[in-house]
Amino acid sequence: MKRTKRDTEASAGRVTRRSLVLGGVQLGVVGALGWRMQQMQVEQADQFRLLAEENRINMRLLAPARGLIFDRNGVPLAENAQNYRIVIVREDAGDVEAALEKLRQLIYIGDDEIERTLKEVSRRSSFVPVTITDQRTWEDVAAVAVNTPALPGITPDVGLTRNYPLGQDYAHVVGYVGPVSDYDLSKMDDDDPLLQIPKFQIGKTGVEQKYEHQLRGKAGARKIEVNAAGRVMRELDRNEGVPGTDLQLTVESRLQNFAEARLALGLSAAAVVMDVRTGDLVAVGNAPSFDPNKFVRGISVSDYGALTGDKHRPLANKAVQGAYPPGSTFKMLVSLAAVEHGLLSSDETIYCGGYTELGNRRFHCWKRGGHGRMNLEQSLQQSCDVFYYELAQRVGIDRIADMARKFGIGEQFDLPMSAVTSGVMPDKQWKRSRYGQEWRVGDSLNAAIGQGYVLSSPLQLAVMTARIASGNRIQPRLVKSINGIETPVVGAEPLDVNEGHLRLVRKGMFAVSNTSRGTGYRSRIEGEGLAMAGKSGTSQVRSVVVNNATVPWEERDHGLFVCYAPYDNPKYAVSVIVEHGGGGSSAAAPVARDILLFALHGELPPLESYPSSDRGKIEELFAGLDLRNDFRPSSTRRSRA
Repeated sequence: MKRTKRDTEASAGRVTRRSLVLGGVQLGVVGALGWRMQQMQVEQADQFRLLAEENRINMRLLAPARGLIFDRNGVPLAENAQNYRIVIVREDAGDVEAALEKLRQLIYIGDDEIERTLKEVSRRSSFVPVTITDQRTWEDVAAVAVNTPALPGITPDVGLTRNYPLGQDYAHVVGYVGPVSDYDLSKMDDDDPLLQIPKFQIGKTGVEQKYEHQLRGKAGARKIEVNAAGRVMRELDRNEGVPGTDLQLTVESRLQNFAEARLALGLSAAAVVMDVRTGDLVAVGNAPSFDPNKFVRGISVSDYGALTGDKHRPLANKAVQGAYPPGSTFKMLVSLAAVEHGLLSSDETIYCGGYTELGNRRFHCWKRGGHGRMNLEQSLQQSCDVFYYELAQRVGIDRIADMARKFGIGEQFDLPMSAVTSGVMPDKQWKRSRYGQEWRVGDSLNAAIGQGYVLSSPLQLAVMTARIASGNRIQPRLVKSINGIETPVVGAEPLDVNEGHLRLVRKGMFAVSNTSRGTGYRSRIEGEGLAMAGKSGTSQVRSVVVNNATVPWEERDHGLFVCYAPYDNPKYAVSVIVEHGGGGSSAAAPVARDILLFALHGELPPLESYPSSDRGKIEELFAGLDLRNDFRPSSTRRSRA
């Protein structure tokens, strides 16, 4: 078939258009490739160079500055101190033993530190720095720095470590940090890479432990370039991370220091001071105490053995962990249960002949000859046991337990301290569940005077006293603010208890401390407008103690005292226990009175606040107290290396 000229021209036109389209596509592809090559080779050259050399780039964690802890006035309780240390690099040192011997001629290095360093150097790569000694003085660091040319491979370094400037005053409240251990990791469900840093410090007890995540902060990182052997060549990038959260506690350091010093006068004791209006714990004291700084780097075996072997238990936070029979301090709650249920009137009297018979058993009053006829106020004033034996039989344990729980007995308060106890407020169901036995009337008689199964902590007794004084369901508070944001006051609403009945109990507590027949009269407050209301208690640790002076210390009675002041306008409530101290009125009441007066005055109370006959003894006592005077608020948020 013969093609015409028109057909040939049409075919050529189609080829030309196709060629143009294909050429345009090819040109576009080539252009895109060229643009991408330019971007990769010029604009992103550094990034791809690093990716190509990824085997030479390492990421190293940076520990953030731990959050600080302050008291209510800004006085630092836990801070970050500069930690001067001396390190050695084996490949630079050459003969490590010779280098260490030269170092010992400049600064003191113990044999144990030398031995540990040699062991650590042998385990590490030759280019990894190993700490020879830390917690050194600036003079030591300066001496090493000046002599660096003569100390091959040895250099000074600086970092941060935890420091507790007030020492043992806050050991049981703030707690302490220590190096993270395999045991710690086994107990924690925490994948924070910071925990993998050798000797990284974490909270072990107290606030340090309970607020560990907030105080720890977030890890930073630095990107470093290393050579083929893994040696650091240069730092490429650095991110310091996020510092930990700062905490402000409700405690007041001058009062805390006084409470610790007052309790430490040969006593195994605890005290809690609570603001009646807010629930703030302004002091939580324990004696004996210990220095938490010893735990920061790891306490020695001998020091730890001395603490654990002490029968006065310095490591225990008795104020919140200790569970003791409350003794006669429990009688206010039994009284309230009776009057609230209409089983006792304010003017009704009960006869005390020295004992109550129940079956073939006698339940004795502490006053063997008896008190005669007693009304509610007098029963508290003179702490008559027989009065409360009678009330226990009228009211029954379940009603007593219900009333006690309204005032915090048997409640485990949510506070950031270690092992806060719930104590025990028994009732019929509790005994059935715990022992598989039915409740007996004799159990009620024991419970009515704060013995038997009833157990409470000094913290719970302080809460009880604050609620009696205020009539409100106030809750204890230890953390005042977190990073400057105030934590709320909880429990300001009134208790579901008749105010008139509360006044009856308060009147009885006033009589305890301010009438000549009151069990706490010898520890009264004389200052105008500062009258104290209180209640003593003695709790037995064995069935019968005829004379505390004739039995071993561990078998003597505990002495307790609870109080608040001023009576007409309550501000502070105090509870004190003196372990195995004997009677509450003789062992615990004077301590509680002194601590309460310090809280009211904000300083050592004037002698005029004491009975004139006691002022000489009080002046001598105050002169013998080891009190601090260096309570300066911090001027900066945190210490940095």
